[in-house]
Amino acid sequence: MLNNISLGRYYKADSLLHRTDPRVKTLLYLVYLVVIFLIKSPFALFALGLVIVVQLFMAKVSAPVVWKTISPVLPLSVFIMILNLLTIKQGNVVFNWKMITVTDYGFTRASLMGIRLIFLILSTSLMLTLTTTPLKIADALESLFSPLKIIKVPVHEMAMMMSIALRFIPTLIEETDKIMKAQVSRGADYDTGSFLNRIKGYITVLIPLFVSSFRRAEELAVAMDARCYRGGVGRTKLNPLKIKSTDILVGLFLAVCAAGLVVMDLTLR
Repeated sequence: MLNNISLGRYYKADSLLHRTDPRVKTLLYLVYLVVIFLIKSPFALFALGLVIVVQLFMAKVSAPVVWKTISPVLPLSVFIMILNLLTIKQGNVVFNWKMITVTDYGFTRASLMGIRLIFLILSTSLMLTLTTTPLKIADALESLFSPLKIIKVPVHEMAMMMSIALRFIPTLIEETDKIMKAQVSRGADYDTGSFLNRIKGYITVLIPLFVSSFRRAEELAVAMDARCYRGGVGRTKLNPLKIKSTDILVGLFLAVCAAGLVVMDLTLR
């Protein structure tokens, strides 16, 4: 079950977004992160969805991979929508029953918040995890934050920690799936009983998962120490990052799309 989740995994393909410089994609991700939470008009949000569809074609990501990417966050998106729907009291009342009051403004805001979360996951996946390997993400972050080395910020170490965290997301998912299957074969039940009993049942998964995570961290530390890893001082790169003309064109195209979305949103308000 958990092996079907694509969130945080690299999707190998030969596409325009895969070949784009990771520094450009990181900056574009930050731009679209701001745009997603900046726009408020439903029409502008719909246009943002079209831009993300264009990015999907640029990345050559199949529909099953897209579904596996957003399916884990759908329950959270529905929960956020329900929470906003029941707590926002502004606007005209469209439904009222006992303590439950739903307004047209609350419905609009709830829908926007749920869609924003899905767009956020898609944007993060397309710009970073699906189209960029963890090593390239670390190289991009180290390059972008290299000016901070002047004030003695350990940029290389921070980028390395982030790349290791991204790299081990799929590993932890696979480990969780193996532990759950092993516990089910021993009689564990995660689908029946009360809510509290099911929560207690997951303790049998969390404890072995924590033990396995600490063991993997120790093995990684020993392996890095055995290879004389001493941080970024004096290190060279086999494939240094170089920005090409196509990277600039892709960046300008998607940046112009983002600016157009903001202008559209300001016009429609």
